[in-house]
Amino acid sequence: MLQQFFILCSGADSNILKTCSKGEQNKYAGIGATVFFTAVMAFIASAYALFTVFENVYTSIFFGLIWGLLIFNLDRFIVSTIKKTNSFKSEFLQATPRIILAVIIAIVISKPLEMKIFEKEINQVLLEEKNTMTLANKEQIATQYTPKIEKLNSDISSLKNEIVGKEAETNALYDTYISEAEGTAGTKLLGKGPVYKEKRDKHDAALAELQSLKQTNAEKITALETQIAALDLEYADQITTTQPIINSFDGLMARINALDKLPWMPSFFIFLLFLAIETSPIIAKLLSPKGSYDYKLEDEESAIRTWVTQKVSQREKVLETDTLLNNKIYGEIAEEEEIYNYKKQKAEELLKLQANAFHEVQVKSL
Repeated sequence: MLQQFFILCSGADSNILKTCSKGEQNKYAGIGATVFFTAVMAFIASAYALFTVFENVYTSIFFGLIWGLLIFNLDRFIVSTIKKTNSFKSEFLQATPRIILAVIIAIVISKPLEMKIFEKEINQVLLEEKNTMTLANKEQIATQYTPKIEKLNSDISSLKNEIVGKEAETNALYDTYISEAEGTAGTKLLGKGPVYKEKRDKHDAALAELQSLKQTNAEKITALETQIAALDLEYADQITTTQPIINSFDGLMARINALDKLPWMPSFFIFLLFLAIETSPIIAKLLSPKGSYDYKLEDEESAIRTWVTQKVSQREKVLETDTLLNNKIYGEIAEEEEIYNYKKQKAEELLKLQANAFHEVQVKSL
């Protein structure tokens, strides 16, 4: 039962194979098994590749099954259409397009399985790329907010420096009138005289201005800090909004690019493995000697070809003979007087009818 299934997979004529030896049947069963398991691996590879795109098991299995059946049909067609001849060069020439197609199929099949085999290494590469993208994204978004925040911080520093300058001025006036009262500066007279009162008034006026300036600048600083907090919040929202896009950067193309960044030798040998599997049925047919199945198949095809050629030749002879007979018959008829007179009579009647019809039309138009 299993052998018959694999023979069916090989594309060989089971009726002819039944008349061949067991060795011949086993050979084609082995070729069919290779075709079948190649299709199975194509199904697994495509299902995994599609899962990285759709992230849905049932969708991936459905389309993977279609792809596996397509590869199965292609491989079966490739193997079944290679005919054994007595010339290796002729066999190789007819197999060349099929080998090229096998190489393409091997590439398509091996790439998703490579991604699965090297999944951990690919995840590491993607993690590094995501971290780099995250930092770059933060820097890019920061360029939109940093100048504004720096301008606001500069304004706050200016307001604070203005308060510090006013405080220094007020403290200097305080030292002046205290020194005047102690007699260590100014008039150098001990006590609180008119000069002391004047300097005290200046200090009190400066102190009032300082208090007013502190209150005014404090309100301005609070407003500026509120703007900075709003910009920080907006910056954080931008980071939060764009980060999921970076986190989802693990699709099929991203994984293929990550795979290309890994050492090429392991991937190359996996490709060679699938290439060997994919081309093995073709190579087996090319290298195997011409067996009884090939002779019987050639005999059956040549019999049909001869029969078709014979039928075509017979039809051509019939046509040629029929043409000659028709020419001779009609040539003899053309020479008979009775036929000539009859056709002349009918032609005259037709001409009279046409003339009468034309006359009636002309009369009606007047």
